[in-house]
Amino acid sequence: MLGRTRFKRSPFKSVFPRQGLSFALATAAVTILFWPGAASAQSWSEDVPPPVVVPATDAPMQTASLLPLQLDSDQQPQSTGSTASAPANSPNPTPAGSTAEGRQSKRILWIIPNYRAVSAETQLPPLSVKEKFWLATQDSFDYSSFIMVGILAGIGQARNSTPAFGQGAKGYGRYYWHSMADLAVGNYMTEAIVPALTREDPRYYTLGRGGFLKRTGYALSRLVVTRTDSGGRSFNFSEIVGNGAGAGISNLYYPSSERTWTKTGQKWATQIALDGVFNIAKEFWPDINQHVFHGKY
Repeated sequence: MLGRTRFKRSPFKSVFPRQGLSFALATAAVTILFWPGAASAQSWSEDVPPPVVVPATDAPMQTASLLPLQLDSDQQPQSTGSTASAPANSPNPTPAGSTAEGRQSKRILWIIPNYRAVSAETQLPPLSVKEKFWLATQDSFDYSSFIMVGILAGIGQARNSTPAFGQGAKGYGRYYWHSMADLAVGNYMTEAIVPALTREDPRYYTLGRGGFLKRTGYALSRLVVTRTDSGGRSFNFSEIVGNGAGAGISNLYYPSSERTWTKTGQKWATQIALDGVFNIAKEFWPDINQHVFHGKY
């Protein structure tokens, strides 16, 4: 008798320069709802295993159902020793929905990209340079990026954060394209260029266990500690140096009044702080998705 088990694949930084603590907090609040970034986990396909051949015996044939295993896209199948379904009164039944624990969806609430987040206890092959640039491209030009940039541009114009841009439609246009440039430059520096040079993995690997304080501390610590392509740990040059370089590059296209050391430093610090917020969101999103939305997103 032939049986075949199929594994299902999981369906699954625009930093507009801000001055002042209050504006950074406002930016963080808006970003947590719409910001694309973080990151996502990419889907990894698994080969369909070969048919399992059950040798014929002289005993009467008994019908055995196949246990439909649903694995996360980033997990490998484990041998169970049998393909038969466990009895309903089994002393160690598999909790319903347990395979969805820690699963990373491609988007958060159908909108926010989640390309860089990776499920807990997962080992993935290193990203090639091409894949790192593609990751930055996804985060920079996702449709939600244009929406987010529009919101930030409106907030900046309402606050008159850069007087040289002016008001009206023309002023809004200036705010918009500067914000879009900030987003793209920041993403490419932190997710592609610097990681390619330092051989760092720009993805965020969730901890997925422990209490709130432990996991929050872990998420914030990833601002200074990251994985390398070889699976080791390293100082997070991509985050610290990449964001600093992005803030410095922005001086090339901002008015001279915005090119001060103070304002450049504020851009740098604000972006790092926002990335910390994004890390926390990515750390706890699988739990929220599972227990609040029942894995719908």
